[in-house]
Amino acid sequence: MRYDLHTHSTCSDGTTTPTELAEEAHAIGLAGFSLTDHDTTEGWDEAREAARARGLDFLPGMELTTTHGWRSAHLLAYGFDVANVELQGRLEMLREARRERAHEMVRRLRADFDADWDALLDGDSAAGAAAATASLGRPHLADLLVAGGYFRDRSHAFETALSPGGPYYVPTETLSTSEAIELVIAAGGVPVLAHPAAQRMRSPFAVEELAPLANLGLAGVETEHPENRPEWIAPLRDEAVRLGLLTTGASDYHGAGKPNRLGQCTSPIETVERIRAAAHTKA
Repeated sequence: MRYDLHTHSTCSDGTTTPTELAEEAHAIGLAGFSLTDHDTTEGWDEAREAARARGLDFLPGMELTTTHGWRSAHLLAYGFDVANVELQGRLEMLREARRERAHEMVRRLRADFDADWDALLDGDSAAGAAAATASLGRPHLADLLVAGGYFRDRSHAFETALSPGGPYYVPTETLSTSEAIELVIAAGGVPVLAHPAAQRMRSPFAVEELAPLANLGLAGVETEHPENRPEWIAPLRDEAVRLGLLTTGASDYHGAGKPNRLGQCTSPIETVERIRAAAHTKA
């Protein structure tokens, strides 16, 4: 009875549709999964129906990019009320900011690459599908450059042309981590800190950073993740347990967009039950 609680679809920066995601989850024997696209709930209905048709459990979720002090922090939100006006208003602002950022990065890229905005929004592409909800991000720009033959894959594009600090990079607008936690809780959801010790980070979250976030309502930490460095995550896992926080496992699956494989890291049904018990909505 294992669940993958961090996955992405074509509604943001994944390469599989919500239905295809459910098919893959069923094929590898998962009991259920959560769709956690960036700043959008667009894929929930499709994922829920596809999961039901295959006898899978579905936990609605989302991933928010936030800022905590000087660092970028990703926050997973489970089981919140999709109709919450305040949260949806903030999500709409974030999606529009994503679209404006992507447009400006394309403008900068055009100085040295054949990067076309209309091609980015091609309805037959993953980016085009995401454009319907405006949940665009750097992965879509990377796909555009890979398709043009400039880079091997997304990772190659991220390490070079799309790297932070480069001439084409534009920072993204975010919520503060504390504001995001408060918004998720006000919408009846359960906030979990995603991959706090990922190897791509300059340094992991500090152990002493968890307690203040827990006091704000942080409910859990994603301790089992393919990109968490073992030596970094161990003390954070111990502190999460000491604070009584959930410890979750998930793959951060993006289809062909990342090497992470569906079900690579998972959570037991007991964790899902605790999330549902903590949510103020019927998740």
